[in-house]
Amino acid sequence: MAKDLFSERSDLYARYRPSYPKELYDHILSFVKEMNTAWDCATGNGQAALVLADHFKKVIATDISPAQIEKATAKDNIEYLVCTAEKTPFEANTFDLVTVAQAYHWLKWDEFKKEVTRVCKPGAIIAIWTYYRNTTGEKKVDDAVCNFYEKVTRPYWDYERKYVEEKYETVKFDYDLLSVKTFESVLRWRREDLLGYISSWSAIQKFIKRQGHSPISIIEEEIKKFWPEGEVKKVVFPIYLKLGRVSK
Repeated sequence: MAKDLFSERSDLYARYRPSYPKELYDHILSFVKEMNTAWDCATGNGQAALVLADHFKKVIATDISPAQIEKATAKDNIEYLVCTAEKTPFEANTFDLVTVAQAYHWLKWDEFKKEVTRVCKPGAIIAIWTYYRNTTGEKKVDDAVCNFYEKVTRPYWDYERKYVEEKYETVKFDYDLLSVKTFESVLRWRREDLLGYISSWSAIQKFIKRQGHSPISIIEEEIKKFWPEGEVKKVVFPIYLKLGRVSK
């Protein structure tokens, strides 16, 4: 069963988490045979599900967090459901595509694979991706964020965070592998957007629980030195994709 680390900050998550580029979805969809039904697993606020709904007749989006599902954006052909990734109520041979955006590292991979194999049609596609270490291209800002990550929040990250730091190169992904590329999310952010994103980190919530206060003021004071209020900067999130075909 995956961890539920995001219910307590579902508002922050919905507001500040980066979106994913069209090129990423286009690459994934180029391998899908039929656009009937997709499963967006660990959907969070439904960000990926909303895009998939423009291509599939039906999207079922699941998450272990009721608070996340409550905040997810509704659409006529999206069904939201609270359940684990490893045990679902779906019928066998249902899905043409399974996606897991920024959440695969939380799942029990062997149990999830059994469920994916059961609920997917033969030859269905599974796509998982993660992003790591956003940059502004301005060394002082990027160094400040990196130092905050390493020196302040490092002890408060869950063990599974290491798979994100390793860009999903070390996760178990036992499917017939397909070709992938590296993609980028390119955003236009003000200072408060970056701080909001950092506030949504699971390590921040764990810091608050242990220490009784938020460490955000530390990074806020540092960022203010290099990022004037109201100024818009380009923020880039590299995205790392793994893509496979489900064999029965």
